Amino acid sequence: MELIENITKPSKEEQKVAMESYNALAEVLGRLHEENTEIEIEETSDKIKIPLKSLKLLAKILKVTGQGKPISIIPIATEMTTQAAADLLSCSRPHLVKLLEEGEIEYTKIGKINVEFIFGFGLV
Repeated sequence: MELIENITKPSKEEQKVAMESYNALAEVLGRLHEENTEIEIEETSDKIKIPLKSLKLLAKILKVTGQGKPISIIPIATEMTTQAAADLLSCSRPHLVKLLEEGEIEYTKIGKINVEFIFGFGLV
């Protein structure tokens, strides 16, 4: 995984290309109805089958890149320990547990006494 310190803002040229690509992709997405579609890479003429959800995510990435914002994608486990969640959120485990116990974050406790809290994160 790339460290956040290594993530840079897109260049002006990257922003321009990303926004043009976003506009074109957003228009096409409105006309797609299949769960999987095929895209073609013009430079190589290769055709690739890709899930519609992935194309929608690509559109979001292009939009944000076009706005000049750096982007990072982190795969999130459906469930994780409180330590893994605290690491992801860059906070201490005791602070996270306090938030869980106060009801600030939904969670499910699995197991018996002295077992870690495990909870899921959704994509925003």
